[in-house]
Amino acid sequence: MGGAAAAGASRWIQRLSAARISTEALQRGQSRVIDASLTLIRERAKLKGELLRAMGGVKASASLLGVPLGHNSSFLQGPAFAPPRIREAIWCGSTNSSTEEGKELNDPRVLTDVGDVPIQEIRDCGVEDERLMHVISESVKTVMEEDPLRPLVLGGDHSISYPVVRAVSEMLGGPVDILHLDAHPDIYDCFEGNTYSHASSFARIMEGGYARRLLQVGLRSITKEGREQGKRFGVEQYEMRTFSRDREKLENLKLGEGVKGVYVSVDVDCLDPAFAPGVSHIEPGGLSFRDVLNILQNLQGDVVAGDVVEFNPQRDTVDGMTAMVAAKLVRELSAKIAK
Repeated sequence: MGGAAAAGASRWIQRLSAARISTEALQRGQSRVIDASLTLIRERAKLKGELLRAMGGVKASASLLGVPLGHNSSFLQGPAFAPPRIREAIWCGSTNSSTEEGKELNDPRVLTDVGDVPIQEIRDCGVEDERLMHVISESVKTVMEEDPLRPLVLGGDHSISYPVVRAVSEMLGGPVDILHLDAHPDIYDCFEGNTYSHASSFARIMEGGYARRLLQVGLRSITKEGREQGKRFGVEQYEMRTFSRDREKLENLKLGEGVKGVYVSVDVDCLDPAFAPGVSHIEPGGLSFRDVLNILQNLQGDVVAGDVVEFNPQRDTVDGMTAMVAAKLVRELSAKIAK
């Protein structure tokens, strides 16, 4: 843990120490808060799972889980405010509840919601990032324990993908293939001293053996280290400068054969900022929204989980345009997961 994240946690620990609260008492208090947080998500997941099992005929239903974490961002922490804005945009009435292929989001067989991991409340107890990442993983596992729920996670910055993918891989009993749409590869070994940085999440995933294949699409801000790390881990990196050449392949992907399924991670800044200005790292020259939908809708494979991350409401413009973009991504990913 580095930067503001470490400073915030250490300040709380210093204050608690000054108040003469013992380490044992602090740890007990942290554990109570964590247990209460997991219990609330677990009970919501149980309720939704029981409903779907009673309805019958459902193999998989996308289940929203918010992870409002922003402190591992290297620039702005606004993505922590994204989950409620995305939910508001999904149900705002500006559009109907149908996905493009005709699935209805107001049908729980397509989409359910188990709420948010209370990240700030947990951090306010002095919980550091290593333990916090385990809380996120455990939250994802509580969703997956309730068949047929499949986690669709609302970020938050991209650091959340590491604990989410870890949980998905561990629950399924093996690695997944990952389709990662992003302007950046997020594969630094340790960015600015923070091993849990949003710029390092896929290095942690690949180190852990949680992915067999990692395809990164939309890249246009990649350093020498990003390319070297890509080669080190055998990552398939598709840069925007060659997208016209790669388009046919990327719009006809077949993933997941021989592994436990496909995980889709969408960083909203994969899109050109003309389509999604509400992001922390504005990088011109990106994918169009229809490019992204063509890639997702044509993907062949069992999508078992996913995330939509790095929407920053504090930089959104034009009456919440990027919120609607993020919501549309969630809608179409829900349709991809639901079976």
